[in-house]
Order: sequence, then structure tokens, then C-alpha cells
Amino acid sequence: MSSTDPKALLPDSLAARVSTLTIKEGRAIAIVDAAGLGQQERDDIERAITDILGQREEVSETRVVMTAERTQRRIIAVGSGKGGVGKSTLTANLAIALARRGRKVGLVDADIYGPSQPVILGNQGSKPVARDKKLEPVDSPVGIPVLSMGHLVEPARALAWRGPMAGNALAQLIDAHWGDVDTLLVDLPPGTGDVQLTMLQRYKPMGAVLVSTPQDLALIDAARAGQLFDQAGVPVIGLVENMAGYACPHCGEVSDPFGRGGVETAAGRLDLPFLGRIPLDLAIREGSDRGQPPACGEDALAAPFHDIAAKVDAWIRAQG
Repeated sequence: MSSTDPKALLPDSLAARVSTLTIKEGRAIAIVDAAGLGQQERDDIERAITDILGQREEVSETRVVMTAERTQRRIIAVGSGKGGVGKSTLTANLAIALARRGRKVGLVDADIYGPSQPVILGNQGSKPVARDKKLEPVDSPVGIPVLSMGHLVEPARALAWRGPMAGNALAQLIDAHWGDVDTLLVDLPPGTGDVQLTMLQRYKPMGAVLVSTPQDLALIDAARAGQLFDQAGVPVIGLVENMAGYACPHCGEVSDPFGRGGVETAAGRLDLPFLGRIPLDLAIREGSDRGQPPACGEDALAAPFHDIAAKVDAWIRAQG
């Protein structure tokens, strides 16, 4: 072996990423600067270096070490006081809208007993694989990697799990190979149960978004959910009013089956930001059922989700 820098054995594109390369007693050790690289890019670089050095007679073993600061992953919880208020739909569309704003977004469907994100994000039937005892997120047609119990159990199977089992399931979903994801949205089950407590204890979110319909009962439950986050020291980014206003497809008249303005009023009373309202629109339900969330588009139906995402994005940036 000559005294030439061993990095010269590699193409310039690879050598530029290699901090040091040593070959001694048949073992090659390459230290790679992996800052800013996604998991696929890391894997490709490791494979290329191993293949090239493996062809050298003087190399019997190659080890590639990736060094980079760990991605500072922000966890944003999306919660509600009760079910049926459109929390999962809001989460999926918020994820898409934040990604459109340049964030690398992943989504955890933490509603262990009633997962719906595989349907909304259009990857129902996909199964995650495990690597190094951790799950790999499942890609979706809308570009958001996601993990859900809906990917791990049969769609019609009912889960009768006690709290610790649900908490462990949540850990499997969050402690996954999220790669370069910097913003992880967690679609929580409704209420203030074991899954919420597990998340707050193990993975304290950066902030939380609360979703409610305008009716009084939903608002009471949403306030309870807000108290849970407050007690855990997790700031509430703001409140979203869902199913606010229904436009008749025949005459165009707008009615308010669940009321209107209740969430905005509650936000003012609780001194919390009001992020916006989502209308009660058949097209939102239809798009969600066929894996085409409205935020994928640029029309009037997508606008409320993008407006809410802009406020969430600004809040995240303000935290530094």
C-alpha cells in the first residue's frame, strides 16, 4: 500500500463525504460526514464504499461509520377531548401542508384502538419492516412517511389491550427509523388516557394542537385535554374548530349543525391562539376515504389546512 491518501481510492463524490479513511491490517474504516443526509442516502453511500473497497486485495473487512448530529426531531401532538371531531383528518392534512412548507414531516397514528391514517394517507394494506429491531416507516402516495397500528394488525381486528400494552405500542411507533424527519406529528386517541400519559412521560412534545367541533360538549372535553398538556408543561399551539359551517350543495345556503364560533370563543377565554376553522364538507370526507386529503390540492378546500399549517409553522420557528 502506498503512502497516498486512501481516499483517493474513492470517486470524488464519495471522497468529499469521507472525513477519514484508514486501511490497516486488512481492515478499512471510513468515517463519513452524514449531516443532512436521509436514511436512503446514507445506505447508498455505505453500500458504494463497501463495494469499492471490498474489491481491493489488501482489504478483507470494511466498516463505514456515519457521523452527524442527531436530527433534532420536534414532536407535535394533535389531540381532542372526544372522538368524532375530525382530529385524524386534520392531522393528515396538517402534515401534508407542513411538508409543502419545506418541513420533513412524519406521522405517527397513535390511536391504537381506532387507527385511520392508513386509509386517509392511502397506504392501507402496507406493512412496515423492521431493521435493527426498529420499524421502518411506511411511505404514502402523498409523500408523508407514517406508522400506525393499522399497518400492523388486520383492518377488522379489535384490539383489547390494557394500558401498558398500548404504551409499548406507542413506543414502537415513535422509536422508529424516521431518518431525516424533523417534525413528527402524533395523532393521539381522543381523551386523556394511557397513551397520552405514556407520550408525555417518555416523549414530551414540543407543542400540541387541539381539535374540537363548536358544540358545548366537545368544547368541555377539549378543555380537559388542554389541561393535561398544561399540567405536563407542554404548550398548546392553538385550537382548531372543525365541522364549522355546511354549505348546501343544492342551494348554497350555509348552516351550522354543530354551531359556529364556539372554539374561537373558548380559545379567547383560555387565552390560547385560535388557528382556524375547517368547514363541514362532503368533499373532505370523500377525499379522506379514498386516500386523497384535500391539502394535496390548491383549491378553496385546501386553503384552511394551509392557513393553519402556516400558523403552526410560524409557532415552531418562533421557538428557535
